[in-house]
Amino acid sequence: MSELSYNGDKKLVLASGRAHPELAEEVARCLDTELLPMSAYDFANGEIYVRSGESVRGKEVFIIQAHPAPLNNWLMEQLIMVDSMKRASARRITVVAPFYPYARQDKKGRGREPISARLVADLYKTAGADRIMSVDLHTAQIQGFFDGPVDHLFAIPLLAEHIRKMVGDDAVTVVSPDTGRVRVAEQWAERLGGAPLAFVHKSRDLTVPNQAVSKTVVGQVKGRTCVLIDDMIDTGGTIAGAVRVLKDAGAKDVIIAATHAVFSAPASERLANCGAREVVVTDTLPIPAEKRFPTLTVLSIAPLLARAIKEVFEDGSVTSLFDGNA
Repeated sequence: MSELSYNGDKKLVLASGRAHPELAEEVARCLDTELLPMSAYDFANGEIYVRSGESVRGKEVFIIQAHPAPLNNWLMEQLIMVDSMKRASARRITVVAPFYPYARQDKKGRGREPISARLVADLYKTAGADRIMSVDLHTAQIQGFFDGPVDHLFAIPLLAEHIRKMVGDDAVTVVSPDTGRVRVAEQWAERLGGAPLAFVHKSRDLTVPNQAVSKTVVGQVKGRTCVLIDDMIDTGGTIAGAVRVLKDAGAKDVIIAATHAVFSAPASERLANCGAREVVVTDTLPIPAEKRFPTLTVLSIAPLLARAIKEVFEDGSVTSLFDGNA
C-alpha cells in the first residue's frame, strides 16, 4: 500500500467501508494513494466483522463510508472500523461521512422525540473518532454535537459552477423549497451573480414522515429559469411538488440541485416526470443504474473530499477551500 507522508513522521491511511467503494477509490486516486486492504464480511446473523490487512500503528487514518439504505448497517460497519483502528493504535482517526446519518433528527419537534443526530456523534466519539468530516449537513448546529473538530464541507461551489454554465445568460431565480433553507439560497444567489430569491411555502404533518404539501411560491419566478435547491432528496415528493408550483407560477424552466441523492422509492420516477429540465446531484451516496434517469446529472464529490483530507493531514486550512467562508 502506498502511503502519503508529511514531515517524515506522519503517514496517511485511507480506509473504506463497503457501502460506496467507487467513491473511496476515486478519493484515493485524487490523493495519489491506495485504499487500506480491509477484510469485511457479515456473519449469518447479521453481525459485521472487519480487520485491517496492514498495520495502522501511529498512522493518521481516514475512514470513509457512505450511508445509503440500509443506513443502520453501514453506520454500524463504520463504527466497528473506527473501533478496530483505535485498538490497532492508530495515531488519529477521522470519520469521513459525506452524508451524515440521522441528520434530519437534529432537534425535538415534539415531546418524547430523540435527537438522533447527537446520538450518532456520541457513537462516533465513543468508538474512538477524533474528528468528523461531512458534506452539507442538514443544519449547521450538528457541528456542535461532536466533542472535537468537525470539518463541514460545502458542495455549493461544485453544483453552482455546473449550473452557471448551464443557464448562461438566462434570467435566474434561486428557489428554496421551504423557509428553512433561505440562508443557503442566499449563498447560491451570490454564486449565480446576485440572482433574486424565492421560496415555496409548504405545510408538513409532523406525525407523517416523508410527506409535505407544496402550496404557493413567494418571489419573482414568472418567465425565469428557477434553480430549486435542497440539501437532500429522499422520496422526491417535496421537490416534485415545488416544481409543479413553480411551473404553475409561470417559471420558464426549473433546474433541481441537491447534494445528497437519497432517492428512496419512488423518487426517481417522480423526478423523471416532474417537468424539471435537469436534476443535478453529487455522488455522496451511490446511485445505482436503476435509480438513474435521462435528466439526472451526477457530479463527483471525490476531489473536494480529497482536498479536505489533504488539508487536515498536513495541518492546513479546510476553510481556505471555501474562500474563508467555511
